[in-house]
Amino acid sequence: MIPYKQFHKPFYRIWNKLKYALSYHQVAAETSSRGAEGRMATFFKNEKIQMLTVAIGTAVAGEFKINPVQGDLFRIGLGGSAFLLLMLLMNRLPYLRTGIFTALTVVVFRMMLDFISAPHLFSIDESARVHTSAGLYYMTFAIGMFCIQSRLTRMNLLLLSGVTACIDFGSNTIEMICRWILTGSEIMIPATWGYIFLVAVIRGFFTTGLYSSISVSQIRALHSEQKKRMEQMLAVNAGLYGEVFYLRKSMDTIEHLTSSSYRLYMDMKREGLTEYSQRQLSITQEIHEVKKDSQRIAAGLLKLFDQKSQTALSLFEILDYTIRGNRKYATMLAKKVTFTARLEVNYITSEYIPLLTILNNLTSNAVEALDESGSIEVSVWEQGQDTILTVYDSGKGIDQQARELIFEPGFTTKFAQGGSAATGIGLSHVHDIVCSLGGTIQLQEAEDTVWQTIFEVKLPTLLLKKGE
Repeated sequence: MIPYKQFHKPFYRIWNKLKYALSYHQVAAETSSRGAEGRMATFFKNEKIQMLTVAIGTAVAGEFKINPVQGDLFRIGLGGSAFLLLMLLMNRLPYLRTGIFTALTVVVFRMMLDFISAPHLFSIDESARVHTSAGLYYMTFAIGMFCIQSRLTRMNLLLLSGVTACIDFGSNTIEMICRWILTGSEIMIPATWGYIFLVAVIRGFFTTGLYSSISVSQIRALHSEQKKRMEQMLAVNAGLYGEVFYLRKSMDTIEHLTSSSYRLYMDMKREGLTEYSQRQLSITQEIHEVKKDSQRIAAGLLKLFDQKSQTALSLFEILDYTIRGNRKYATMLAKKVTFTARLEVNYITSEYIPLLTILNNLTSNAVEALDESGSIEVSVWEQGQDTILTVYDSGKGIDQQARELIFEPGFTTKFAQGGSAATGIGLSHVHDIVCSLGGTIQLQEAEDTVWQTIFEVKLPTLLLKKGE
C-alpha cells in the first residue's frame, strides 16, 4: 500500500513547478506585450518632443563651428553632424516636417543670439537675410534624407556614408547659392569648395560610423537581454521536463493502484460485504479520475517539449547554459566554485531539453556536494558511437555503501536543516531520463586526488544529432 504523503508528493512537486513556470511565462508575455504597446504608444505620443529635440540639438550644436570664408557669413559646424545623427537614430520621424521645424528653429535661434550679443545693432531684416540660407541647408538636407528614408535599414555602412556625404555637399551648395543671392557673398573661391567637399566627406563617414557604433551597442544590449531570457526559459523547461518525467512514472503507480483497488472491490463483492464493496468502488472511481486528470496534464505538458517545434541547440550552447546557470547557483549558496568546461565534440541536437535536465541536475548536485569552495568540470566528448557527458567534482565524495544505492528511487544523501530530504528530481529520475534516451549513467571510481565524484553518461550520438 502506498502511503498517503508519498502518493500525493508527485502532484505537489509538479504543481509547484507548474506555478513557477506558468507565472514566469505569463509575466514574460505580459511584459513583452506591455513593452511593445508601450514603445509604440510612447513613439506616437512623443513625436513632437523628438522633433523638438532634433531641432534644439541641431541649433545648439551648430554654434560649435569653423568659418572657411572670411566673416561669419558661412560656417561649418557640428549642426550638420548632429542633425544627421539624430535623423538616423530617429528614423521613424517624418523627415520633411522635422527638417522644416529644424530650419525654423535654427534661424530663430541664431537671430536671438544676434540680438543678445548686440541689441543696439540688431536688425531683423539683416539677421533673417544672413541666417535664412542656414535654414535652407537643413530643409535641403531633410529632403535628401527623406528620399532614402525607406532604404536606410537596408543600406550598408559604406554606401550610407557616401550617400549622406553627397546630401551634405548638395545642401551646402544650395546654402552657398542662397547666401550669394541674399547677401552677395563671394562663392567662387576654390578653397571654399574644397573645405565644403572635405567636410561633407568627413562628416558623412564619421557620423554614420558613430551611428553604426550606437546601433551595434543597442543590438548587443538586446541580444544580452534575449540571451538572459533564453537562459531563464531553458532553466524552467529543463526543471519542468524532469518533473513531467516524474509525473509519468507516478501515473504508472496510479494505474497499478487503480487495478489493485478494483480487484479489492471485486473480492469484497464476492464475500457479500456490500457496504464495504460500494465504498471501495467509490475509492476506485476517485483514483480513476485522478489517473485521467494526470493523463490530461501530462499530455498538455508534453506538448511543450515537442521537439519538432523547438529550436535546436548545439552541445556548446547546452554546456554554456549549464555552466552559467550553476555558477549563479553556486553564488547563491555563497560557495566559491571554479567551473571548467571541456568540449571535444560539437553538433546540433533537438534533444536539448533532456540533456539540459541531465547536466543541470548532475552539476547542481556537484555544487551542493562542495563545502565552501571547490572545483567542478563538465566535459563532453565522443567515443565510438556514443556521446559521453561527464561531471567531476572535488567535494566530499560518496561512500561505498551509498554508491550501491545511489540510483535507487527515494535515495538521497542531502537533507535540509529541518531534516527533510532535498527537493531535486533525484538521481533515480536522472537515471530514468538517461535510459529513456537509450543511454547509461554510472558513478565512476576517482583515479586521482583531485576529483572525488565522477558521473559519466553515455548516450547514442545518432539519436542526439539533428536530422539523423
